[in-house]
Amino acid sequence: MREISVDLVRDAIKTMCIEANCILSDDVYQAIEKAKTTESSAVGRELLCQLTKNADIAKRDYMPICQDTGMAIIFLEIGQDVHFYGGYLEDAVNEGVRLGYEEGYLRKSIVKDPFIRVNTGDNTPAVIHTQIVPGDKVDITVAPKGFGSENMSRIFMMKPSDGIEGAKDAIVQAVKEAGPNPCPPMVVGVGCGGSFEKCALLAKKALLRPIGSVSPIPHIYEMEKELLERMNKTGIGPQGLGGNTTVLGVHVESFPTHIAGMPIAVNISCHVTRHTHTIL
Repeated sequence: MREISVDLVRDAIKTMCIEANCILSDDVYQAIEKAKTTESSAVGRELLCQLTKNADIAKRDYMPICQDTGMAIIFLEIGQDVHFYGGYLEDAVNEGVRLGYEEGYLRKSIVKDPFIRVNTGDNTPAVIHTQIVPGDKVDITVAPKGFGSENMSRIFMMKPSDGIEGAKDAIVQAVKEAGPNPCPPMVVGVGCGGSFEKCALLAKKALLRPIGSVSPIPHIYEMEKELLERMNKTGIGPQGLGGNTTVLGVHVESFPTHIAGMPIAVNISCHVTRHTHTIL
């Protein structure tokens, strides 16, 4: 049994909240750089240049890449041989978020109630997903999610008879309907299978994959390629002003499901696709 103080979790999350909001990950940065060489629109190329320039300034001055510093989404993979001490883990996670958003001068965007919309003042509570895994490590991912893109998420409770072609059509339609709202170029996470809530979680976790990574499942890999091509033919383009760089990456995750259903979830991210990762 390995003992870990919840204070270590708190401190890690505090730092990660700031880093995720101020430093564009290398895979996203390189994907935008590559898109500059293939974007057909002059306006689109200029906008892509503006995105990397903005990222350079944010990293240099340690300032948020975007004014919407997101709702804190926290993934914890906890080794079954870990014992936490020093307090309640969920309280430590939220304290880390609170400190990160305070010390990083990040915008506080969370309201206490979805209908009585009073700001909590510290960007808590976070959305926390925990999973017990083998070992004695704690794997932490912090993924702040802005709601310009989150609001474009969709779940389709499809019939098995709709098949993979019906699923692909629904996913592409979700991107078309999103249009310029998610601040394209987008990254699109797709969850297929499971249940209503499982496919949504799969779609969210799909956004954590590095851009350029591919599914090891042959038909899912082919699906990712086709979706990326179809989405980039929509003409939405960078920031919705036209071009062939609408989407930087499409990541599809799948899970077994019931014989009577085919749940499909689409979780869209703006180009920033903020996330950072550490292991304790």
